[in-house]
Amino acid sequence: MMNMFDLTDKIAIVTGGYGHLGSAMVEGLLNQNAKVIVAGRNKDKFDEKFKHIEDKTSLFFRDIDIMNAESINTFFKNVNADFGKIDVLVNNAHSAKGKGQEDMADDDWAYTMDGVLGSIHKCIKAVIPYMKKQNSGKIINVSSMYGVVSPDFRLYEGDNCEPYINPPHYGAAKAGIIQLTKYFAAYLGKHNIQVNAVTPGPFPKEGIQQENEIFVERLKSKNPLHKIGKPEDLMGVTVLLSSRGSDFITGQNIIVDGGWTIW
Repeated sequence: MMNMFDLTDKIAIVTGGYGHLGSAMVEGLLNQNAKVIVAGRNKDKFDEKFKHIEDKTSLFFRDIDIMNAESINTFFKNVNADFGKIDVLVNNAHSAKGKGQEDMADDDWAYTMDGVLGSIHKCIKAVIPYMKKQNSGKIINVSSMYGVVSPDFRLYEGDNCEPYINPPHYGAAKAGIIQLTKYFAAYLGKHNIQVNAVTPGPFPKEGIQQENEIFVERLKSKNPLHKIGKPEDLMGVTVLLSSRGSDFITGQNIIVDGGWTIW
């Protein structure tokens, strides 16, 4: 029987692939035999994150600055030249700065809208010519539950939970990613390119889990499964949307949140 999820001979790119969530996506793709290029700015972080992988014959690092169009265009040109094609692009990286609801600086708002939403637009534009030429491709854009619903501000009141509050520009930009996904799914469908979004729910980093158990319990209480997400919970959906198993799925936002957004 054909394995619909096997990624042998597939070339996949994961931006920010050495991060908290991106690294699990990378390992999910590697587990299905893809060749994976981690795109980022810090080779040392890449080496540290994947030091447990002894055989790195299918894992590569390439430098990219997602805030710079020239860097992005050069990156995709070089990857296509080196590997001969680009089958999968996971737009996971983002760049953001600024906090606050009423006193956020306009420059911080503009920077984050570009670093979260604009950077994905730049990467999609850059990869399109290569995927169109081969008449196939999978693009996965990472959004957020706060691109779907607003924060419950009660979660962030007291018990040193205030530092974790989600700022307005981040959620607005993540919401834009979902619409951008639908737009390019419609635009690129005739070229056999599927474009989908993955929306993680509560996936606090290990540092947050260690420093504030009360906040973690609050996150758990906000979803029907009463738990927080683990990075490996994103492996399955990433493999699905990268594989033949999703050939008739496009323009969708798959929410991985323990049910957070159904309440």
